[in-house]
Amino acid sequence: MHQPPASSYLRCLHLACRLLSGMALMAGVLSAASAQETVSVAEVLQLSQRWLDTAVGEQQNTLKGSLRMEVNVGTLDTRLKLAPCVRVEPYLPVGTRLWGRTRIGLRCLEGPTRWNVSLPITVRALGPAWVVKGNLAAGSVLAGPDAMQAEVDWADEFSPVIADPSHWVGQVTARPLVAGQALRQGMIRPAQVFPVGSQVRVLAVGPGFQIATDGQALTPGVVGQQVRVRMDGGKAVSGVVLDVKTVRIEM
Repeated sequence: MHQPPASSYLRCLHLACRLLSGMALMAGVLSAASAQETVSVAEVLQLSQRWLDTAVGEQQNTLKGSLRMEVNVGTLDTRLKLAPCVRVEPYLPVGTRLWGRTRIGLRCLEGPTRWNVSLPITVRALGPAWVVKGNLAAGSVLAGPDAMQAEVDWADEFSPVIADPSHWVGQVTARPLVAGQALRQGMIRPAQVFPVGSQVRVLAVGPGFQIATDGQALTPGVVGQQVRVRMDGGKAVSGVVLDVKTVRIEM
């Protein structure tokens, strides 16, 4: 299965905002066949679907096919009583992305009463991702056999999908996961490599020198994160955890 780059999700969000904001300005006005006719609700939904298909199609071309985009148009609130309108314009509200469950705006530009309503839509971004094979408890250390590749909707949640297995193997689940759930950034955290009280090797580094000594961990050690260590002389210092027993201190 083709493996999309880990940055696909973020590029998709950024390109959607930039591309579709421009389209909102350039799309022009969707109108009825004749200036004497009014646009029905059914026609408004059809015009919205065509506008969205074009916008999402341009977005998919920019992504070079790494994700397959789909868009579904919802329905207007049945309680709305819209005045007749000759010209209706779809647009993307400020701060809105065409990603997951979202909305577009519809405004009447020519009619006896100007109106502006929201239309719910769903944009799906289908592509390969890693999904867990079975249920996992919070705090489980992830290994390669715990997940397999499958096609999922990247836009189903806001948290980015983790496409590169090196970014989740050895990490710890931050909450319980169920079988078939795609691995996303908010679901994992770095694993603790040593607890409070552990004896660690302290590597003190400065301009032109490097000294190794021993110390005791005052806080849990997680690779890549800060930890407090008490040196042999009793002084407490902060450093970065390099591995299961080494802490680096910048002098």
